[in-house]
Amino acid sequence: MKIALIGATGFVGTPVLSELLSRGHKVTVLARNPGKLAAQPGLTVVAADALDATQVAKAAAGHDAVISAYNPGWGEPKIHDLHLQASKAIVDGVKQSGVKRLLVVGGAGSLYVAPGLQLVDTPEFPAEYKQAALAAREALNQIKLETSLDWSFVSPPIGLAPGERTGKYRLGADDLLPGQGDKPAGISVADLAVAIVDEIEQARHVRRRFTVAN
Repeated sequence: MKIALIGATGFVGTPVLSELLSRGHKVTVLARNPGKLAAQPGLTVVAADALDATQVAKAAAGHDAVISAYNPGWGEPKIHDLHLQASKAIVDGVKQSGVKRLLVVGGAGSLYVAPGLQLVDTPEFPAEYKQAALAAREALNQIKLETSLDWSFVSPPIGLAPGERTGKYRLGADDLLPGQGDKPAGISVADLAVAIVDEIEQARHVRRRFTVAN
């Protein structure tokens, strides 16, 4: 497939790019700083700003799908507003490009931990991640209104961390998946990338949110 990838140099985007290329997909990375990515077989890098719908549309045109692993950066003081601005620009740009398939990487905060209670609204939710989580939840609510795109939205579990690629994971929907004992469920970022590329290839959660965990 021909895949356009946003956020390829980030924590999630880096293993997603590796996973896509390892499976033989042709990948076009949209990057504000193309020089950050080394040349690899199957990889094309284009200069494009995820905050600009016109640039997204131009770069995404002609692809089979777009994956957005966009993150403004945890140290960004305007992370909430930038996240929402980029989410809107990406959705608008993909629609303008004529590409129907979009997979968005969100956060764990909008997963339910009890009926009517999402993780981000619990007292224990870390303050340093709250603004990003609130933005990701709003982005999910907005994309749920989309009827012209075959979108998917993936929420990783609480314990997203570096680790080996096992190729195995559990699937869930809107509820936080249970862990073992008192520990929350987790997944290696490499296995999250496996799940993301599997979804692009198999389209099991079209116009739905899903979650994964080891």
